[in-house]
Amino acid sequence: MSAVPAQSEQANARQTYEVRRSDLPLSCPLPSMALWNSHPRVYLPIEGDGGETDCPYCSAHFVLVD
Repeated sequence: MSAVPAQSEQANARQTYEVRRSDLPLSCPLPSMALWNSHPRVYLPIEGDGGETDCPYCSAHFVLVD
């Protein structure tokens, strides 16, 4: 079981998230988010999709910025 970071962000609070290559592999919710109030973690392909992808659970839109 992984530990929740001390300063966790609210899961699914925004509709668009900018991510960097250092954040890969990309998952939703992001590792900095608490899982207790969100959907199951799902890993999303972003590099092969033109640098953008959407979460199938919450429709959050992720954009690769570097």
